Amino acid sequence: MNCIVTAGPTYEPMDDVRRLTNFSTGRLGSGLANYLTAHGHQVTLLIGQQATYRGERHAQKEETFTTTADLSDRLQLLSRQPMDAVFHAAAVSDFTFGKIWNRSPQGEMTEIKSGKISTRQGTLLAELVPTSKIMAGLRNWYPRALLVGWKFEVEGDRASVIGAAERQIAECRTDACVANGRAYGDGFGLVTDGGRCVHLADTGSLFNALEQYIRK
Repeated sequence: MNCIVTAGPTYEPMDDVRRLTNFSTGRLGSGLANYLTAHGHQVTLLIGQQATYRGERHAQKEETFTTTADLSDRLQLLSRQPMDAVFHAAAVSDFTFGKIWNRSPQGEMTEIKSGKISTRQGTLLAELVPTSKIMAGLRNWYPRALLVGWKFEVEGDRASVIGAAERQIAECRTDACVANGRAYGDGFGLVTDGGRCVHLADTGSLFNALEQYIRK
Protein backbone atom coordinates (compact mmCIF):
# COMPACT_ATOMS: atom_id res chain seq x y z
CA MET A 1 0.00 0.00 0.00
CA ASN A 2 1.03 3.62 -0.53
CA CYS A 3 1.53 5.26 2.86
CA ILE A 4 2.53 8.65 4.24
CA VAL A 5 4.13 8.98 7.68
CA THR A 6 4.76 12.39 9.26
CA ALA A 7 7.36 12.63 12.03
CA GLY A 8 9.18 15.17 14.17
CA PRO A 9 8.38 18.77 15.08
CA THR A 10 7.26 21.79 13.13
CA TYR A 11 8.64 25.19 14.11
CA GLU A 12 7.32 28.75 13.92
CA PRO A 13 9.72 31.69 13.36
CA MET A 14 9.75 34.67 15.72
CA ASP A 15 12.18 36.53 13.46
CA ASP A 16 14.83 35.46 10.95
CA VAL A 17 17.03 33.80 13.62
CA ARG A 18 14.69 32.66 16.44
CA ARG A 19 11.89 30.13 16.49
CA LEU A 20 9.25 28.32 18.57
CA THR A 21 9.30 24.52 18.45
CA ASN A 22 8.71 21.44 20.63
CA PHE A 23 10.57 18.42 21.98
CA SER A 24 9.52 15.86 19.35
CA THR A 25 12.54 13.89 18.09
CA GLY A 26 11.03 12.10 15.09
CA ARG A 27 12.05 8.69 16.46
CA LEU A 28 8.58 7.15 16.61
CA GLY A 29 7.49 8.21 13.13
CA SER A 30 10.82 7.18 11.62
CA GLY A 31 10.51 3.77 13.27
CA LEU A 32 6.99 3.33 11.89
CA ALA A 33 8.16 4.30 8.40
CA ASN A 34 10.96 1.73 8.63
CA TYR A 35 8.54 -0.97 9.80
CA LEU A 36 6.04 -0.33 7.02
CA THR A 37 8.81 -0.29 4.41
CA ALA A 38 10.22 -3.58 5.72
CA HIS A 39 6.74 -5.13 5.34
CA GLY A 40 6.46 -4.25 1.67
CA HIS A 41 4.62 -0.93 1.71
CA GLN A 42 5.57 2.13 -0.33
CA VAL A 43 6.29 4.85 2.22
CA THR A 44 6.77 8.60 1.94
CA LEU A 45 8.27 9.99 5.16
CA LEU A 46 7.74 13.67 5.94
CA ILE A 47 10.31 14.47 8.64
CA GLY A 48 10.70 17.76 10.53
CA GLN A 49 13.87 19.71 9.78
CA GLN A 50 14.43 20.07 13.54
CA ALA A 51 14.03 16.34 14.31
CA THR A 52 16.96 15.27 16.48
CA TYR A 53 16.69 11.52 15.87
CA ARG A 54 19.55 10.46 13.63
CA GLY A 55 18.85 6.73 13.30
CA GLU A 56 18.43 4.96 9.99
CA ARG A 57 15.43 5.82 7.82
CA HIS A 58 14.39 3.44 5.05
CA ALA A 59 11.34 4.99 3.42
CA GLN A 60 11.34 4.97 -0.36
CA LYS A 61 10.82 8.74 -0.40
CA GLU A 62 11.70 11.35 2.19
CA GLU A 63 10.87 15.05 2.39
CA THR A 64 11.78 17.60 5.06
CA PHE A 65 9.26 20.11 6.39
CA THR A 66 9.73 23.27 8.45
CA THR A 67 6.66 25.18 9.63
CA THR A 68 3.11 23.97 10.16
CA ALA A 69 2.09 25.71 6.93
CA ASP A 70 4.91 23.98 5.05
CA LEU A 71 3.85 20.54 6.31
CA SER A 72 0.24 21.31 5.38
CA ASP A 73 1.29 22.34 1.87
CA ARG A 74 3.34 19.16 1.39
CA LEU A 75 0.46 16.96 2.49
CA GLN A 76 -1.90 18.70 0.11
CA LEU A 77 0.53 18.25 -2.80
CA LEU A 78 0.95 14.56 -2.02
CA SER A 79 -2.82 14.12 -2.06
CA ARG A 80 -2.67 14.39 -5.85
CA GLN A 81 -1.16 10.90 -5.81
CA PRO A 82 -3.13 7.78 -4.84
CA MET A 83 -2.58 7.10 -1.12
CA ASP A 84 -4.00 4.26 0.95
CA ALA A 85 -3.01 5.41 4.45
CA VAL A 86 -1.71 8.51 6.26
CA PHE A 87 -0.09 8.20 9.70
CA HIS A 88 0.12 11.72 11.13
CA ALA A 89 2.64 11.32 13.97
CA ALA A 90 4.32 14.73 13.61
CA ALA A 91 4.15 17.08 16.61
CA VAL A 92 2.61 20.19 15.06
CA SER A 93 3.05 23.51 16.85
CA ASP A 94 -0.20 24.67 18.43
CA PHE A 95 0.82 28.32 18.17
CA THR A 96 2.68 30.66 15.87
CA PHE A 97 3.83 34.24 16.49
CA GLY A 98 1.54 37.17 15.85
CA LYS A 99 2.61 40.70 16.75
CA ILE A 100 5.65 41.42 18.94
CA TRP A 101 6.02 44.54 21.05
CA ASN A 102 8.79 46.25 22.99
CA ARG A 103 7.76 47.61 26.41
CA SER A 104 9.79 50.56 27.60
CA PRO A 105 10.62 51.17 31.30
CA GLN A 106 7.83 53.76 31.21
CA GLY A 107 5.35 51.14 30.02
CA GLU A 108 5.06 52.39 26.44
CA MET A 109 4.39 49.66 23.85
CA THR A 110 5.99 49.72 20.40
CA GLU A 111 5.33 47.04 17.80
CA ILE A 112 8.54 45.52 16.41
CA LYS A 113 8.97 44.45 12.80
CA SER A 114 12.51 43.32 12.17
CA GLY A 115 14.47 40.57 10.48
CA LYS A 116 16.37 40.15 13.75
CA ILE A 117 14.95 41.56 16.95
CA SER A 118 17.69 43.30 18.90
CA THR A 119 18.58 41.91 22.32
CA ARG A 120 18.86 45.53 23.44
CA GLN A 121 15.15 46.17 22.88
CA GLY A 122 14.36 45.54 26.55
CA THR A 123 11.25 43.62 27.57
CA LEU A 124 9.45 41.93 24.69
CA LEU A 125 5.83 40.84 24.62
CA ALA A 126 4.88 38.27 21.98
CA GLU A 127 1.39 37.41 20.77
CA LEU A 128 0.86 33.67 20.18
CA VAL A 129 -1.94 32.78 17.79
CA PRO A 130 -3.24 29.28 17.01
CA THR A 131 -1.91 27.48 13.96
CA SER A 132 -4.29 25.81 11.53
CA LYS A 133 -5.11 22.19 12.48
CA ILE A 134 -3.70 19.80 9.90
CA MET A 135 -5.72 16.85 11.24
CA ALA A 136 -8.93 18.67 10.42
CA GLY A 137 -7.98 18.91 6.74
CA LEU A 138 -6.74 15.39 6.10
CA ARG A 139 -10.14 13.87 5.25
CA ASN A 140 -10.76 16.57 2.65
CA TRP A 141 -7.37 15.93 1.05
CA TYR A 142 -7.46 12.13 1.35
CA PRO A 143 -11.16 11.19 1.18
CA ARG A 144 -10.58 7.47 0.62
CA ALA A 145 -7.41 6.88 2.65
CA LEU A 146 -7.17 5.32 6.09
CA LEU A 147 -6.24 8.16 8.45
CA VAL A 148 -4.47 7.65 11.78
CA GLY A 149 -3.73 10.55 14.13
CA TRP A 150 -1.88 10.88 17.44
CA LYS A 151 -2.96 12.29 20.80
CA PHE A 152 -0.01 12.95 23.11
CA GLU A 153 -1.00 14.30 26.53
CA VAL A 154 1.02 15.06 29.66
CA GLU A 155 -1.88 16.02 31.97
CA GLY A 156 -4.87 13.96 33.02
CA ASP A 157 -5.12 10.19 33.10
CA ARG A 158 -5.47 7.30 30.66
CA ALA A 159 -9.24 7.68 30.39
CA SER A 160 -8.97 11.39 29.56
CA VAL A 161 -6.40 10.75 26.80
CA ILE A 162 -8.56 8.02 25.29
CA GLY A 163 -11.51 10.42 25.42
CA ALA A 164 -9.46 13.08 23.61
CA ALA A 165 -8.51 10.50 20.98
CA GLU A 166 -12.18 9.61 20.48
CA ARG A 167 -13.05 13.29 20.01
CA GLN A 168 -10.28 13.70 17.44
CA ILE A 169 -11.67 10.77 15.45
CA ALA A 170 -15.20 12.19 15.55
CA GLU A 171 -14.26 15.81 14.80
CA CYS A 172 -11.64 15.11 12.11
CA ARG A 173 -13.39 12.09 10.55
CA THR A 174 -10.31 9.92 10.94
CA ASP A 175 -10.24 6.15 11.37
CA ALA A 176 -7.98 5.73 14.39
CA CYS A 177 -5.84 7.61 16.89
CA VAL A 178 -2.79 6.56 18.88
CA ALA A 179 -3.00 7.72 22.50
CA ASN A 180 0.23 8.13 24.48
CA GLY A 181 2.25 10.44 26.69
CA ARG A 182 2.69 10.85 30.45
CA ALA A 183 -1.06 11.07 31.02
CA TYR A 184 -1.64 7.76 29.24
CA GLY A 185 1.22 5.99 31.00
CA ASP A 186 3.43 3.21 29.66
CA GLY A 187 2.74 1.94 26.17
CA PHE A 188 0.15 3.13 23.67
CA GLY A 189 -3.58 2.95 23.13
CA LEU A 190 -4.85 2.34 19.60
CA VAL A 191 -8.29 3.93 19.58
CA THR A 192 -10.54 3.17 16.62
CA ASP A 193 -13.85 4.57 15.41
CA GLY A 194 -16.53 3.36 17.78
CA GLY A 195 -14.49 3.92 20.94
CA ARG A 196 -12.60 0.63 21.05
CA CYS A 197 -9.12 0.97 22.58
CA VAL A 198 -6.43 -1.70 22.38
CA HIS A 199 -3.48 -1.30 24.74
CA LEU A 200 -0.07 -1.96 23.19
CA ALA A 201 2.92 -2.37 25.46
CA ASP A 202 5.72 -1.03 23.24
CA THR A 203 6.58 0.44 19.84
CA GLY A 204 7.04 -2.98 18.27
CA SER A 205 3.50 -3.96 19.22
CA LEU A 206 2.19 -0.60 18.03
CA PHE A 207 3.88 -0.84 14.64
CA ASN A 208 2.60 -4.38 14.15
CA ALA A 209 -0.96 -3.36 15.07
CA LEU A 210 -0.91 -0.39 12.68
CA GLU A 211 0.48 -2.50 9.84
CA GLN A 212 -2.20 -5.13 10.40
CA TYR A 213 -4.85 -2.42 10.61
CA ILE A 214 -4.18 -1.11 7.11
CA ARG A 215 -4.33 -4.64 5.70
CA LYS A 216 -7.93 -5.16 6.83
